[in-house]
Amino acid sequence: MSGGASQTRPGSRRFLALWFPFLPADRLKIAARPASPAPPEPPLAFAEKVKGAMRLAAVNRVARRLGLVPGLTLADARARVPDLAVRDFDPDADARWLDRLVQGCARYTPMAAAAPPDALILDITGCAHLFGGEAALEADAMARLKRLGMTVRPARANTAEAAHALARWGDGETNDEVAAIRRLPVIALGLDPEGELGLRRAGLKTVDAVAKRPRAAIAARFGKAAVTALERLLGETRGPLSPRLPLGAIHAERRFPEPVARTEYALGILGELAHEAAEELRQRNRGGRRFEAVFFRSDGLAQRIAIEFGRPVRDPEAVMRLFDERIESLGDPLDPGFGFDAIRLLVLGEEVQNPSQIALDGGEIDENEVAALIDRLSIRIGRGNLMRFEPRDTHIPEAAQRLVPAIAGGQSDSKADGWPQPEPGEPPRRPLQLFDPPEPVAVIAEVPDGPPWRFQWRGKQHEVIGFEGPERIASEWWRSPGDPLGEKRLTRDYYRVEDSEGRRYWLFRHGLYGQEKADPGWYLHGLFA
Repeated sequence: MSGGASQTRPGSRRFLALWFPFLPADRLKIAARPASPAPPEPPLAFAEKVKGAMRLAAVNRVARRLGLVPGLTLADARARVPDLAVRDFDPDADARWLDRLVQGCARYTPMAAAAPPDALILDITGCAHLFGGEAALEADAMARLKRLGMTVRPARANTAEAAHALARWGDGETNDEVAAIRRLPVIALGLDPEGELGLRRAGLKTVDAVAKRPRAAIAARFGKAAVTALERLLGETRGPLSPRLPLGAIHAERRFPEPVARTEYALGILGELAHEAAEELRQRNRGGRRFEAVFFRSDGLAQRIAIEFGRPVRDPEAVMRLFDERIESLGDPLDPGFGFDAIRLLVLGEEVQNPSQIALDGGEIDENEVAALIDRLSIRIGRGNLMRFEPRDTHIPEAAQRLVPAIAGGQSDSKADGWPQPEPGEPPRRPLQLFDPPEPVAVIAEVPDGPPWRFQWRGKQHEVIGFEGPERIASEWWRSPGDPLGEKRLTRDYYRVEDSEGRRYWLFRHGLYGQEKADPGWYLHGLFA
């Protein structure tokens, strides 16, 4: 099914919709194909519980020919077809499979999107000529998907909504696109069941019947959603399209006249693409934070591998080292199937990369080595398993930092540009590690609001021979009592103390004597190294 050439207006957009009427069954058939030869296909249905009753959610081609349709109760279906095979409906698995199909169709256009639960929408504006025209592009997509084992019905139109509706509900005659759209049943508007039923009860059974009524009357009786759906279907307004794989500003691609079956050769081509992308990054004085390689297979699927760096890079050797690490760590190896016929490298998350000055003491080299180590560890153990501390803009010690992925750019709070640094030669103002929660201690002081002279911690007495402080930290007035940081609205007086054995401690008195508490308690919050 395709739109006629006469329907393409200058400057208009063109969309290709691909509808998979038996997606769950086709997915299972493709998954089982390598394990066994294909037996005669039995009638198959996928069931789910709806309001306490088991109903059919999807069927295969054989079951459809026997009169089974989604919505039937399972008992009714088995009464009609006693040898019916039944599987649990798995919409998540279907969504993942649809996502794989989207990635495969990105070979034709970067504007490829899923239309759940069982269709794809491709914006082929400006792309069709690369494949010999719209008809040739559609034929290539159909051939690949059928070779994969998918049952597919296509349609082309000037809007995504029209292409989708024609693929699903059209009669196959699209020489006159506008007339074909107007012949569609009202279910093509995509309204909820109540809205569709209301239109049918009003005698409006086709899009043409609805389009002939005044828009104000349609909106008043059936809601604004009906008018919006009609306008999108007729091309008067456009709906959003969210592509699965956004095309980066910098990308490189290689297509092959014959499929490439050797993974080693494909990775060599990826290395060439990395050099091409690196040269473009160098000319723009930019570096990439995230790189994605997409390997398009000849059967219509695609495999996607992504790597991420902790800082902008444009070194192709570093990019390929990380790709090699990533591929080695994959539980599912890079499988070419019948061969790759295209490879694309995307540079995402690019940033300005200025030349770095190498210090005489090698400091810059050390930073680069640490960044490279973080990149490799993130690939091996997972981005979410490698963390670092990031400073936060607060005086409350236990809330002054947070964990973020080590490889992330991580935006600190606006005033927390870095960790507080002591003056040269001075000891650190706060310990690196804190007790959570602070541990209570018994303190003897000369006066109730004075510094500690002696304290007992974990059953042992400590004689204080020196102290610094107090450092007064008030509670944050904007915190509500239910906030974890606002539960104890008491002032803290911190002291850095040293005992007779040379050990240094961080103590605080919780509450102002005589104002907030009659007998403030003392706590040990951390130990200095």
